[in-house]
Amino acid sequence: MNNIAIRVEDLGKQYRLGEIGTGTLSHDLNRWWSRIRGKEDPFAKIGEANDRTKKGNSEYVWALKDVNFEVKKGEVLGIIGRNGAGKSTLLKILSKVTAPTTGRIKVQGRIASLLEVGTGFHPDLTGRENVYLNGAILGMTKGEINRKFDEIVDFSGVERYIDTPVKRYSSGMYVRLAFAVSAFLEPEILIVDEVLAVGDAEFQKKCLGRMKDVSRNEGRTILFVSHSMAAVKNICTTGILMKNGELAFAGTADDIVDYYIANFSEFNPMSKVYIEAKHRPYYANRSIKYESIEFINPSENNYFSTKGAIAILLKLSSIINCDAFRVAFSVNKIDESPVGTFFSEEIFSIRNGETKDIMLSLKDHQLAKGQYYLSFSVGVGNEITGITDYDTVIQTLFFEIAYNDVANERMITLWNSEWGSMNFQNVELR
Repeated sequence: MNNIAIRVEDLGKQYRLGEIGTGTLSHDLNRWWSRIRGKEDPFAKIGEANDRTKKGNSEYVWALKDVNFEVKKGEVLGIIGRNGAGKSTLLKILSKVTAPTTGRIKVQGRIASLLEVGTGFHPDLTGRENVYLNGAILGMTKGEINRKFDEIVDFSGVERYIDTPVKRYSSGMYVRLAFAVSAFLEPEILIVDEVLAVGDAEFQKKCLGRMKDVSRNEGRTILFVSHSMAAVKNICTTGILMKNGELAFAGTADDIVDYYIANFSEFNPMSKVYIEAKHRPYYANRSIKYESIEFINPSENNYFSTKGAIAILLKLSSIINCDAFRVAFSVNKIDESPVGTFFSEEIFSIRNGETKDIMLSLKDHQLAKGQYYLSFSVGVGNEITGITDYDTVIQTLFFEIAYNDVANERMITLWNSEWGSMNFQNVELR
């Protein structure tokens, strides 16, 4: 165990649906009688797998069952899976928030957990007081906290509000300070659930860089739960995939992401999509909005080659007269890795009550082999209100790039891997 930070053996967690505890005195007595005789919990035999999509026959369910894995010191373990797969339950057991029903865990080192926004913070205390309180909870001395205090505040970016009660913080400020405390107070093991999604893009990038740094340069162990496949590939060295409370796959970070995408991703190759609420991530003013988006030259399952053009028809509607607006689209890999965001050079116009068709033809795109999806946005400034009206739709059209011959297998994408603009010499908008 010298090189092992965490060892999980036959771990299981059982819950009784709809009740607290076992629910009846007879169940409690049966469990007590079995325990003093050294027998197995009689109700551990009747639980069902934690498949939230199906109605079960048992009142007991296994949130986790027979989970086994090891995490080496200095390793960054990514934990992925669909909602309800058991990821957060696993982290709560590792953090000693709840106890396992079966199995055991061996841990070497202090654990700091960031399971949700503001965990361990008292709303009536100031940011400064909460740093010391949370540090003490994590087992740090006052001297250790004093030495790291300035770095924590600088990283969090909330220096101006450090002496303000945290109940007045936004959720983003909460998570900034909470992450900074956990990241800089030097626990040997850092457990991070899907909390970075609350922060803005700049802070998320900052956090991912910090986690890389503490793992590679300071030798600390990190367990990282995320639904962002790009983040898992970027910072994790190994990973596990959870499914219905069980360990479905384990391997390198690249291996588990590829396995997840191949077997569990919601790749939906529809050639035409009518825009619904699920495509819009948040409310916005929508004087101009997308009605439908479709491929003009679709093939079966939306397969395209590196040599062929990709033609897309956008149908927009408007409730205003607008003499000037632009459209934009972004391309992401199915694992959420960004390829680029691109803007139309042409300026369009539309009348109140009118629908307008805009065709986009992307030639010589040079996309590498793989699966992608497209997102679109449109915006127009309102001179009367001073507010920008816009419509953003995400994950609309899914498609796959397949090569024509072996020579093309050596072809790689020439697009920038970061968000930005591109040369529109191969893009036609009309």
